[in-house]
Amino acid sequence: MVVFAGQGDGRRSMGLLWRAGGRGRGVGLDAIVDAAVELADAQGVGAISVQAVGERLGWSASVVREQVGGASELVDLAYDGVLGELPTDYASQDGWRAELTCWAEDLWAFQLRHPWVLEVSQARPVLGPGEYRALETVARILHGTGVPAGVLRRAVGVLFQFVRGMAQAVAESRRAATATGVSDEQWWPTRSALLAEFAPDFAERFPMLTLLERERGPQPEEQDAASYLEQEAAETFAVGLTLLLDGIEAAIPGQAGATR
Repeated sequence: MVVFAGQGDGRRSMGLLWRAGGRGRGVGLDAIVDAAVELADAQGVGAISVQAVGERLGWSASVVREQVGGASELVDLAYDGVLGELPTDYASQDGWRAELTCWAEDLWAFQLRHPWVLEVSQARPVLGPGEYRALETVARILHGTGVPAGVLRRAVGVLFQFVRGMAQAVAESRRAATATGVSDEQWWPTRSALLAEFAPDFAERFPMLTLLERERGPQPEEQDAASYLEQEAAETFAVGLTLLLDGIEAAIPGQAGATR
C-alpha cells in the first residue's frame, strides 16, 4: 500500500504540523497524533481515520474532525510526529563515519519499529518539522566532512533511500507469511525445486550467480528461513552502508581520488 501525503487542506495541515496560530490547542493535538500512530503501528497506515482515532480516544469523530480535519491531515500529522523519535545528536570523537553509521542504524531500527512509515510515499514530502529535523541531522554530520554542497545534498538523499529500501525489504519479508498464508519455510523449498525442474541449465546460463551462491555456503539447517533472510538483510545493510561511506569519503576535497 502506498499513501501520498499532503492530500488534505494544505493551509490546515501546515498550520497543524508547525503548531501555528494556536492550532492544536484545546482537546489536545498530541493525543490525537499519538492515537493515529498507535493505530498505524497495529494495523498499517490505512487504519488511520477520524472515526478510528475518535474511538481510540473515547471521543466522537466530530471532535477529532474539528481539530484536525480528515484522514489525510491525520496521516501527515502521524508521519511527521513519529519522526520525533529519531535522535538528532550524533557528536562523536570517532568522526563522521561513526556518526553516520549510528544514524543509519537508528533509522533502520525506527523504520522496522514503525513499518507503516514505509507506506508513505516520498514523492511528496510532508514538509513538517519532524521531517526537516531528520534531514538537518544528516546534513549537519556531512557538512563537517567538507564535501561540496552539491554532492552533500545528493548524498543525503542517497543515504535516506538506501536505509528505506533495506528496511522495506525486511518489513515486506515479515509481512509475507501473513499476507500470503505461506511461510518462508514452505515457499522457498517449493519454488527452488520448481526452478531446478524448469531451468535445469541454470548454472550454464547464469554462471556468476551460481558461483556467488556456491561461495556463500549452505544455510545452517537449524536456522529457520525467516531468521536467515533477516540475517542476510542485516549483512547486506552493513556492506552497502560501508560502500556508501567509502564513496562519500572519496568525495571529500583532498582525499585521494576525490570527485566533484
